[in-house]
Amino acid sequence: MTADNALLEGPDFRLGVKLSTILDGAMVEGHVDDQAVLLGRRGDELFAVGAKCPHYGGPMGDGLVVGDTIRCPWHHACFNLRSGAVLRAPALDALPCWTVEVRDGVAYVLGRIPEQPRASHPHPSTPISIVIVGGGAAGNAAAETLRREGYAGPITMISADADLPCDRPNLSKDYLAGKAPEDWTLLRPASFYQAEDIDVRLNSRAVRIDTAERQIHLSNSEHLTYGALLLATGAEPVKLNIPGADLAHVHYLRTLEDSRGLIAKAKDSRTSVVIGASFIGLEVASSLRTRGIGVHVVGPEAIPMERVLGPQLGSFVRSVHEEHGVTFHLGHTVTSIDQHGVTLDSGERIEADLVVVGIGVRPAIALAEEAGLVIDRGLVVDRYLETSAPGVFAAGDIARWPDERSGESIRVEHFVVAERQGQTAARNMLGCREPFDAVPFFWTEQHGLGIAYVGHAEKWDEIVIDGSIEARDCTISYMSEGRKQAVAVIHRDLAGLRAEVEFERQSERPNTSDASHFSEVA
Repeated sequence: MTADNALLEGPDFRLGVKLSTILDGAMVEGHVDDQAVLLGRRGDELFAVGAKCPHYGGPMGDGLVVGDTIRCPWHHACFNLRSGAVLRAPALDALPCWTVEVRDGVAYVLGRIPEQPRASHPHPSTPISIVIVGGGAAGNAAAETLRREGYAGPITMISADADLPCDRPNLSKDYLAGKAPEDWTLLRPASFYQAEDIDVRLNSRAVRIDTAERQIHLSNSEHLTYGALLLATGAEPVKLNIPGADLAHVHYLRTLEDSRGLIAKAKDSRTSVVIGASFIGLEVASSLRTRGIGVHVVGPEAIPMERVLGPQLGSFVRSVHEEHGVTFHLGHTVTSIDQHGVTLDSGERIEADLVVVGIGVRPAIALAEEAGLVIDRGLVVDRYLETSAPGVFAAGDIARWPDERSGESIRVEHFVVAERQGQTAARNMLGCREPFDAVPFFWTEQHGLGIAYVGHAEKWDEIVIDGSIEARDCTISYMSEGRKQAVAVIHRDLAGLRAEVEFERQSERPNTSDASHFSEVA
C-alpha cells in the first residue's frame, strides 16, 4: 500500500460490504483501489460515487442527496447520482461513479462507469454558429455546456481579458494571499479549448451588435456572423475620481492580470490602504495581511457589509479583521492620494505604499444598450435568459432576470450564478426552453472565516440567528414580512444546502423531492 493509499479510510469495497450494514438513506465511506468512494443506498438501489467533489475536493459524504442528485456541502456543486454528470456549477467535471453488484447479501463495488458521452439526441434548434462575448465564468460555462450537449458548430469566445477564463473568486483569496499558484486559477488550460474546438480570442473587443444582420463587429474591423449570441460581458470596477487616483501604486482588482500586478506591488510594500469595506475589499485586506502587509480599510459605512449581511454579522467580520491587525476607518472617504499615502475627509493622513480600490462594480452593458436591447439596471432577460432581441441571450453580472421566488426581477453579481446562467443559456440557445431557476449562492473567506450565503435578500425586516456568530456556528435567516429571503451559515454547510432546497421548493417549478443527507459517514 502506497503512502497515498494509507490515507484512505474505511473498507475496500472490491472485497464487499454486507448489504445489511448499509442503511436506507445512509452512506459508507471506503475505497476502490486508490480512490475514496461513498457507497450509498436509497430503497433497493445502491450507488457508488467519488467521496471528493471535483471542484475543490469537498467531502461529498457531508453533502445532500436530493432526488436523483448529490450536492457538495462546500460550494453547492450538483451531480447526477447515477451517472456523476455535473448538473450545476461551480464544478466543471463529472463526479466519478462505479458499478455496484449484490451477491449473496454482499455489495461489491466494481469498475468505473465511463463518463457520459456527449449528448447525441437532437436539440430543437441548431444555430449555424454561436458567438459568446465575454471570457468570464458565464461565457466559459456556456461554451463547455454547448459542447457537452453535443453542439458541433463553431463557437467563438470574444474576451477583452489577456488571460483565459479564470476562477475569479480566488483572485482576491488564495492566489492573492500567495497560497495558490497562478496556473491553478485558470478554469481550463489552453489545450482544453483547442481539444473542444472553442475559438477563444483574447485581448479582443466587440464594439457593435447588428441584431438585424446577426453580426458582431470587433475593434479590429472584423465582423462575425452568429446564429445565436450570448452576452456575458460581466461588470467593470467603479473608478475613483479624486486627485492621485491614477498613480501607479493604485490598483483595482477584476482580472487575473489585475491580481498579478497587485501581487507584484505587494512584494515590495509594507503598508496598504484598501478603499472599500465590501466583500472584495475585505478579502483583499485578509490576503494582504497573510502576506504580512499592514492594512487600513476606509469606507463610508458604519458597519462593513451591513447591507448584505446585516449589522450582527458585519460587526463580527470587523472584529475578526481587527484580531488580525487590520485597522478600520469607517464613516470616512478618501479625498486624495499621493505617492506616500492617502488623506481622508476628516483630514487624517494614512501612510501607504499600496492602495487598492474596491468601491463596487457596474454592469458592462454599453454594447447591449447601443444595440437597442431593453435595459433596466442591467440587461433585461426573460426566464430563459433571452434578451429583447431574438437569438440574443445574456448571463452573469449584466443579466436582470425574473426571479420566481421573490416575484421581482433581480441582478446578482456572483460567480456561481454566472456559471449556472451560462449553462442554462447554452441549452436555451439550442432551443431547450429551460427556465433559469437556480438559487443564488456565494461564499467568502476572510482570515479563515468562511461564510456561505444562499438566496437573495435585497431588503429584510427581521434577522433570525440560530446558534452563535461569535462561536462561528450559526444559521442566519434574513426575513421579509415573515418570509425567509436568504440564509447565511458559518460552519453549517448542511444547513446551507437544506436552505437551497427549501428555496427551490418555493419556485413554481419545484425540482427536488425526498431530500436526505449523509451527515454521518460510517
